[in-house]
Amino acid sequence: MTSPREELLPTTRRALLHRVATAQAEGRAPSLVASVLRDGELVWTEGRTCVEGHAPDENVQYRIGSITKTFTAVLVMRLRDEGALDLSDPLEKHLPGTAAGDVTIAELLAHTSGLAAETPGEWWERTPGSQRPELGDVLGEQPFKHPNGRRFHYSNPGYTLLGSLIEALRGDSWEAVLRREILEPLGLDRTSAQPQAPHAGGWAVHPWADVMMPEPSEDLGLMAPAGQLWSTTEDLARFAAFLLEGDDRVLSADSVREMRAPASPLPPGDWDVTYGLGTQLIRGEGRTFVGHGGSLPGFMAGLWASAEDGLVAVTLTNCTSGPAVTALALDLLKIVAEAEPRIPEAWRPLPELDGALLELAGPWYWGTSTFVLRPRAEGALELSPLTGWGRGSWFRPNGDGAWAGLDGYFAGEALRAVRRPDGSVSHLDLGSFFFTREPYEAGTPVPGGVDPEGWRGLPL
Repeated sequence: MTSPREELLPTTRRALLHRVATAQAEGRAPSLVASVLRDGELVWTEGRTCVEGHAPDENVQYRIGSITKTFTAVLVMRLRDEGALDLSDPLEKHLPGTAAGDVTIAELLAHTSGLAAETPGEWWERTPGSQRPELGDVLGEQPFKHPNGRRFHYSNPGYTLLGSLIEALRGDSWEAVLRREILEPLGLDRTSAQPQAPHAGGWAVHPWADVMMPEPSEDLGLMAPAGQLWSTTEDLARFAAFLLEGDDRVLSADSVREMRAPASPLPPGDWDVTYGLGTQLIRGEGRTFVGHGGSLPGFMAGLWASAEDGLVAVTLTNCTSGPAVTALALDLLKIVAEAEPRIPEAWRPLPELDGALLELAGPWYWGTSTFVLRPRAEGALELSPLTGWGRGSWFRPNGDGAWAGLDGYFAGEALRAVRRPDGSVSHLDLGSFFFTREPYEAGTPVPGGVDPEGWRGLPL
């Protein structure tokens, strides 16, 4: 059986090295560092630099820009789970007096608030936060570019509002809350609002000549929740692993799963790129990747994970433009996933199973479509189409004898087992859909009734 600490194969390591070295050379990056985490363990790190003998490792800080937003989103979800707010609440309920009081917290998290992408005035990323001392300075006189809730429009001021919301409800600074509620519990000791040695300096590389100049590094003030943080590949890899599995000290597995689900209006048909609650989502080549990109003058960052492969890749560089860090991180994930496919855990029976759940196990029919209901750990149920196509969902018990849908079409819907007077199960009721043991089973309350002549062939 494969151990989680098993090292990557030499051929895989060389393929990763080649991809990172190519990205640094062709992207003309002063330095670049990348790490891969597999099944919770950091298994590979490589740094490249233009300075001989000073290649960065997994402990060197870089500025991570908008990956900061995912940390901010986790703090908001913690407040939701504690009952301090609901995602459908208007901002005004908890942070009165802003020019964006009608937008909901969910809309701010998912960038569907309609707020402007940037602040008014000089570019906030290259100017000190002291130029925007109040939320009014961040939002300006005309903060909206679109009707709220109608479309995805990335908004940095939106995450400033979320940071101020956190401060209002916690009675403490965003930075202090972040450290107390995320960084310390997860052991992210090398993630901070201000740079801590060893850290990289930010550079601008001339687009047509092999020369460079330093970029300013500003304290972003109120905009900090949108992009202030510095971190390392090791810390970010561990944070991404948390986004896949959850940690009850910070946020449950169910809540991080909710963050990873699409929350923005999707384009017609299938989607390739969308946004969750503080996370970016990319789908391609049969995989779904979750994470976030980030940039500030002098820095670019990518944090991406594949839950099905148990893999995380982090890429950090210290130039304003150059290497495509998100594409690089996705390539690193694909290299490992394809060269060393994840070996499944050994099958093990459940430690215990309620007999009432076992009674529900097996095939069910929604009309003529076949579904299978499987009991899972801790009283959960998984409903899946037998053919691989259809509306499947996971359900967890909600305490009143029913189960609540966790994902997909049936998210939030109630699943109930309806019993006959003798106690046997008649059918399943799922959001008004009736699932029966036989297709259009006679004697069960099939909506619209069952033809009294039953099934028949076509006479010759």
